[in-house]
Amino acid sequence: MEKPDKKNNNIVEKVWKIFTSVKLAAVLILTIAITSIAGTVIEQQTEPAKNVKLFVKIFGAKLAPSIYSASDAMGLMDMYHSGWFTGLLVLFCANLIICSIDRLPKISHLVKEKLLPMEEPSFKKFTIHKEYHLQGNIKDRAEDILKLLKSLGFKSEEHKSADGLQFYGQKWGISRYAVYIVHLSIVLILLGAVIGVKFGFNGYLSLPEGESSDVAYTRDGKTQPLGFTVRCDDFNVDFYNDTDMPKEYKSWLSIHENGKEILSQSIEVNRPLKYKGYAIYQASYGPVTDKNALIILRVTPSGGKTETMSMHVGDSFKIPGTNIEGKAKSFSPAIAFNKETKEPFTYSEMMNNPAVYLEFKKDGKDLYEGWVVKRYPKTWDMPDGNKIELVDYWGYQYTGLQVRNDPGVWIVYLGCLTMLLGLYGAFFLSHRKIWVLLKGTKNQTTVMVAATTNKNRLSFEGVIYRAFEMLTAQR
Repeated sequence: MEKPDKKNNNIVEKVWKIFTSVKLAAVLILTIAITSIAGTVIEQQTEPAKNVKLFVKIFGAKLAPSIYSASDAMGLMDMYHSGWFTGLLVLFCANLIICSIDRLPKISHLVKEKLLPMEEPSFKKFTIHKEYHLQGNIKDRAEDILKLLKSLGFKSEEHKSADGLQFYGQKWGISRYAVYIVHLSIVLILLGAVIGVKFGFNGYLSLPEGESSDVAYTRDGKTQPLGFTVRCDDFNVDFYNDTDMPKEYKSWLSIHENGKEILSQSIEVNRPLKYKGYAIYQASYGPVTDKNALIILRVTPSGGKTETMSMHVGDSFKIPGTNIEGKAKSFSPAIAFNKETKEPFTYSEMMNNPAVYLEFKKDGKDLYEGWVVKRYPKTWDMPDGNKIELVDYWGYQYTGLQVRNDPGVWIVYLGCLTMLLGLYGAFFLSHRKIWVLLKGTKNQTTVMVAATTNKNRLSFEGVIYRAFEMLTAQR
């Protein structure tokens, strides 16, 4: 009967052998790649209707409900938080670590192996080998060879034998560890990603202009205390020329703690506000349903100074320095005019083309009236030389914010830096060895060169040949 400890050892060896398999690595990489593509195509943590609509486009209306149900059961709607995807990453990391450990003794032996001189017949066995003839005796040319090897970065050793005088050296043996640095970087990046997914927060917050919140919300409505209060001071959208295509939308946010403003900053889609580990991104916008907004006007009387005024619809105001009274009769977030009747109408609840209808009187008599459109400066000029500009309809819009807290992001950054270091070593450095044998007569020295490298052979060969041919030309 087999002893229990021996049986356990066999199990460990079998598991170890499985995890050292390159085939397992290939299968895991392929599986992670395919599932990641699925996770990119399928919108994560979103309303079912969006992905059902996507499946209808891809698979048709008949198959879409069944495929959605199957995908949902597999966790593909939130796959980056699923246990099976984390398990794949853990298996891949284990495979990478065990493969590295298994091959490390062999690589370590190659790095630490002491370089020894060679006998003359061995020189011709190397792919990189050549023979040169120099004027002068060995003693004179030995100094030249030492200088040349030093210029190539080799710290050479000297050996005298019956064959002659030999110099040999090696460099960048440590570059053999570069692949391990790359492996370490991958583990760090995956570790940072898992920490971010498991312990981070990715939520949303809709803030009307002028309002504040000290919590954000997950997709399923759970609250996440922020530890501070974020306020939307203002929001604005710019459009491309005369179209309704947004060019840029921007929020002005401020951070408050204990009743004091700590930070104030504008944010855009790819320029977040960062505070206490949270990153707040501009994500969306829209109109609020409970409207109590303020019309903001910039009023410049003819020949006078500009003043900014705010009012609700129905309020009156005076043009500074005159006895002209204006009144904000109505507001449209997106005004357009019927081509035939010229009647105005609102074509969207979004602030695509905001306009205010103003009526002016002087001494109780009607003076002029009309629409002032924010995006069309020609409408700002009044018949009597006064200028009225619509600046904003403050409080009408909300800003949609994405709120993220990723405690693993610095580990990911460290992994990226480590990967750059490892890739540089793996692609641009190589373990190089060289032997130079000098033999000859009183007036002539024969120089035999042999060299090897674990990669980039053509580059190393070219460097050696150019250096020795230059020396030959000088002598």
